[in-house]
Amino acid sequence: MPLSGGKDLVGRQRETALLGRALDDARSGAGGSATLLRGEAGIGKTALLEWTRTRARASGFTVVHAVGAEAETELAFGALHQVLWPLLERSRTLPASQREPLECALGLRQGLPPGGFLVGAAALALLAEAARQRPLLLLVDDLHWVDSSSATVFAFLHRRITDLPVVIVSASRPVAAVAEGWPTHPVDVEALAPADAGALLRQWHPQLAARTAERVLEEAAGNPLALVELPRQLNEDHLKGIVPLPERLPLGQRLERLFADRLTSLSVPAAQMLLLTALGGGAAAGNTGAWLRTVAGDDAEEVLGRIEESELARLDPSGMLAFRHPLVRSAVISMASGPELRGAHRILAAGLGPEDPRRLVHEASAALLPDEELAARLQEAGRRIAARGGDAEGALLLDRAAALSADPASRARRLTWAAVMAARGGRLAYTARLVDELRRGPVPPDIAPLFAYAVVYADQSHRVDFESSFTLLPQALDALAAPGAESFGGLAEQAYFKLLLAATYTGDPRGWRALEDHLGNVSPLARLCHRAWSDPARTAQGVCEELSALAAGMSEEQEAGGAWLLLWTASAVDLDDGDMWRRFTGQHAYATQGSIAKARCYQDFLHGRWDAAENCLREAEAAEELGYHCNALLFRHYYALFAAGRGEEESLREIERLIRPTAQRARMRFVTDRLTHLHALVALAHGRYEDAYCDLTALTPPGVLPRGLPWFHLPFFDLVDAAVHTGRRREAQAHLAAGREARMAEISAHHAFLLAAATALAAPDDEADARYREAYAVPGSGQWVFELARLRLAHGSWLRRHRRTEAHDVLREAHRAFRGLRAAPWEERCAQELRAAGRPVTTATGAPALLTGQELRIARLAATGLTNKDIGKQLRLSPRTVAAHLYKIFPKLGITSRAALAQALDRE
Repeated sequence: MPLSGGKDLVGRQRETALLGRALDDARSGAGGSATLLRGEAGIGKTALLEWTRTRARASGFTVVHAVGAEAETELAFGALHQVLWPLLERSRTLPASQREPLECALGLRQGLPPGGFLVGAAALALLAEAARQRPLLLLVDDLHWVDSSSATVFAFLHRRITDLPVVIVSASRPVAAVAEGWPTHPVDVEALAPADAGALLRQWHPQLAARTAERVLEEAAGNPLALVELPRQLNEDHLKGIVPLPERLPLGQRLERLFADRLTSLSVPAAQMLLLTALGGGAAAGNTGAWLRTVAGDDAEEVLGRIEESELARLDPSGMLAFRHPLVRSAVISMASGPELRGAHRILAAGLGPEDPRRLVHEASAALLPDEELAARLQEAGRRIAARGGDAEGALLLDRAAALSADPASRARRLTWAAVMAARGGRLAYTARLVDELRRGPVPPDIAPLFAYAVVYADQSHRVDFESSFTLLPQALDALAAPGAESFGGLAEQAYFKLLLAATYTGDPRGWRALEDHLGNVSPLARLCHRAWSDPARTAQGVCEELSALAAGMSEEQEAGGAWLLLWTASAVDLDDGDMWRRFTGQHAYATQGSIAKARCYQDFLHGRWDAAENCLREAEAAEELGYHCNALLFRHYYALFAAGRGEEESLREIERLIRPTAQRARMRFVTDRLTHLHALVALAHGRYEDAYCDLTALTPPGVLPRGLPWFHLPFFDLVDAAVHTGRRREAQAHLAAGREARMAEISAHHAFLLAAATALAAPDDEADARYREAYAVPGSGQWVFELARLRLAHGSWLRRHRRTEAHDVLREAHRAFRGLRAAPWEERCAQELRAAGRPVTTATGAPALLTGQELRIARLAATGLTNKDIGKQLRLSPRTVAAHLYKIFPKLGITSRAALAQALDRE
């Protein structure tokens, strides 16, 4: 089947094969998929999208698409509108509960959408309806310029199309911070290999002299657009090699400058028309004709002809002037003078309705002097957009309003609001830049609490620094509690939460004192969260029941404001409330989505969903790109839980090398103490009980449940285990007595199970069997997969020594659980107990059973063709460590090359 753009796809067999498989899978009913193509400008991403579009249409797909526009990054849901507009006729089949929020988000209905989740869910339902008749392809080009609200809905769709005949393919530049919590691991579209670059150059320019071709290949450095365009800028003597080529162009601006000659040769009306198209974004779809008449009058046809002759742009079938490549748009804007840009923005503003937020943006871009009236209108528009869930877009408008402010105080107030909105909208690097700008001048006293919150937000999340939390937030809480003080939309609650985080992460007494001082000024939910974390062994009893009751009685507005408090309180008591997660999933701000993702990583570990371990590393990478460096550290810390649970000492050390230096600098005992605990857990897995006991007692001495260890229950079972195995039964009993005195069982189901399980481990022989069965009977005990398997291993070992015939079934259950978790050392200990009980152990017949969990992950990635560098990037390992693992893997699988990996793994 001939496909257009074949010449542009030389050397892209890997990418086209991947995209082709995705289309074939969707068409055959195997399910949907999402692919993010990432690469530099001109590298061939758009050509791959066009290839996918042509292939899909030939295969019977419905195709919808959106193109991000730099001029529309502040227009909430603008790109989503592009995608869904062709499908809106089908929205009549949706229930009103889905149709109405979707129409509100797209501006087709008055009112505010009730929540990001509903917008995403309605969009998903609309795609599902469209895909009932034909498979559907959704293309998004220039994702880096898609507005934040649309991008996070696309991310929402990415996670939920696997059961639908829907394929999503997006393209983005690598420097961009992609959408909040973007779930797709990118496919990097890289520069062409020398042989492929030469083949592409010969296809496009077969008559090029050899010496000239060599120089073009050197200059282009594997960039397909440069390979195609550079020779077009040369005169005949250059092409024939008669005279040498010009000096090398600067790398940063080179591709945009390819179009400079053609742009400067255009008439003034033609250049003005291209500038209007470049700045107008999506408005160009309906205004091309009007703009032509404005700039060219009766000469509109001639001007259009000149533009098309230049090959810079052309009219597409819809009558819209479209650039032949996104770089043309960049070149048009970069070459325009200040007066030309302002004049174009004035024309664009005049063509838009008074209520259209794009009009305000163009008016602001056209302004040369401070304009308080315009600044006030921008501020109000920013607040309205933020109320619809577009905090990131609102921040951009407040930033513009600040630039137009007539006095320094107004400017500081607007910049402070912009910083807070940017933080809520998941644009943390932007927040940090605004905070740095604000720090260079005086901040009006009336905005000081909000400024303190913005500073702390940037310091905690971006810089992983908690010192400002203890110096600024207590003062901010004091100011907010003063009679008649401005509330800043419930800022006291948010500031209290940030201080609670800092105190929990570091244990700093300054934070705990300030929190206790302000307990009377915050909501019952904030007070409950404080109880859950401040000294849980003495204050957290009953928190689970109270939290469920509070959550059930909250309105949607209260939920949105209290999402972080709810999630953080639930995490304190290991509450896995699926309904709570569903209520918050899909909210637009990464700030909330990041909190949900962290909670899920932790819950996946607790509940034995260990196949999801790699999600921690993917989330860490996404957080890093968005500037949430504290989140990235915490996601890697959660990955360390899985590594330690599996007994993978080397993986734990790799992660520790990444996170310990930052955690120590920030005094994050929450992480550094946990790493000590995890080393103890690895020691237990390998039977090094004395090492484990020493590590654990450094955290929590026998019989002591310290306040500075808010997750005291997690090493509780481990300490008793290590004490019993090292003959320290008195210490074990002291720790159990402390747990009973603290009424651990009244804190949560997990606390209750750990206390019962530890009691069984330390029980005398005449009570042991009954205590084990009491632990199994704790409500919900089956959900703690890893710890239940360890309890069964201990029980089975006791039974083997006392009632051998009963040991088999208990040990089999433990063995099956450990195998499912890929916890190899624990699995082997079960196998030893089974063999000692006189029962054969069924092992996997395939060679993969010989691999550790980490080795199996590396082998599977290597079998897909990834390099050691690619594998290391995904698993946060060095290429040298990956190579060392492969050196061990090959002989275990009985192979000698990477090419044989796939077949060897199929024997699993």
